[in-house]
Amino acid sequence: MLIAAVILLLSIFWVELVRDFYHWLAHQWPLLYRLHGWHHRVFRPDLSVVSDTIYKQAHWYNDVPEALVMLTFGVLFWIIIAQFNLAYSWTAWSGSIYTLTFLATAIARGAGIPHADELTDLTHRPGDFTTIPGNLFVNKPYHWRHHFDNQNAYFCGTITVLDQILGTALSLKGKKVAVTGASGTLGLALLKYLHLSGAKVTAFTSSNQELTISNNGENMPVKTVIWQVGNEQELAQELEKIDILILNHGINVHGAKTQEAIEKSYQINTFSSYRLMELFLTTVKTNQDIVKKELWVNTSEAEVNPAFSPLYELSKRTLGDLVTLKRLNAPCVIRKLILGPFKSNLNPIGIMSADWVAKQIVNSAKRDFRNIIITINPLTYLTFGVKEFLVSNYFKLFTNK
Repeated sequence: MLIAAVILLLSIFWVELVRDFYHWLAHQWPLLYRLHGWHHRVFRPDLSVVSDTIYKQAHWYNDVPEALVMLTFGVLFWIIIAQFNLAYSWTAWSGSIYTLTFLATAIARGAGIPHADELTDLTHRPGDFTTIPGNLFVNKPYHWRHHFDNQNAYFCGTITVLDQILGTALSLKGKKVAVTGASGTLGLALLKYLHLSGAKVTAFTSSNQELTISNNGENMPVKTVIWQVGNEQELAQELEKIDILILNHGINVHGAKTQEAIEKSYQINTFSSYRLMELFLTTVKTNQDIVKKELWVNTSEAEVNPAFSPLYELSKRTLGDLVTLKRLNAPCVIRKLILGPFKSNLNPIGIMSADWVAKQIVNSAKRDFRNIIITINPLTYLTFGVKEFLVSNYFKLFTNK
């Protein structure tokens, strides 16, 4: 029975990959886009239909051919499996049967059968978004981004695997991204790789000078906003304009344990980031905000591992737990950056390059990793996953909905 279950799931997974690849190909091949383009002509940004006639035609020109391609490759999967003479190889037909439901519903919508669209076209129904964009599975906010954020990203229809492989599960093109701690080693590197990914970057810094980033040997000035810890409210107007806020500022007092060191560590590493987080979340007001705005928080590997700096660990762990708590009902995506030791002014003996770390952060975000772990310690991938699962569920059980 295990073999049957594996073949059944693989056959369905296979036709889903075929559908997503067909969709991707339609955006690369002009001849195929002539058919697929009908689908993009149908909807307004609120997902209301421009024309019932165009809506029906879009299904005949896009959805029906797409389902037929899925069906063809579903049959091919069965032919391949049949060659191995495996027990339960007949379950390889599951992908084809699964595809027939898509073909039938596409024909129903194309024929204008009453209520077919309401019952079967769930990712295109108008109305307010009640959830943030899906991570492993496609939901309405996720698919909305393909139509109105970037048509050259978010290709998946049900599961997001192909987008994660291609790095199209999050598009940074044209996004307004602000980075705190921007004058630091990692901050400058993040600005560079975000810019290279098409983002419009803003530097939030306590440094009294305009920041620049190096691009092909040339220094390019970056919009610089000067602020100080404790004055987070002054950034309110700026945050209204920002799509993605990256909380990256921090301090490391190393072995100090005085009252001043304790207060400074918590004020900068924990409470300043928390205040900015709350301030940014109040800017999420519309459907478009829900799908486009994001918060990335550098909580560090100190959440689960020693950093040989007790106050740094304590303040970062507190921030990490606050982020986990806010994620339970956050109005937008919140990502954690769990970073191992990289060389910087705060950590001159760090092992990894800040430039390399920043590049991996941006690449991981494009693959829609919600917990971005960059470290040389393989245990962190296990310990953080366990810790986040337990703490998140503990908060879920013992806090009000």
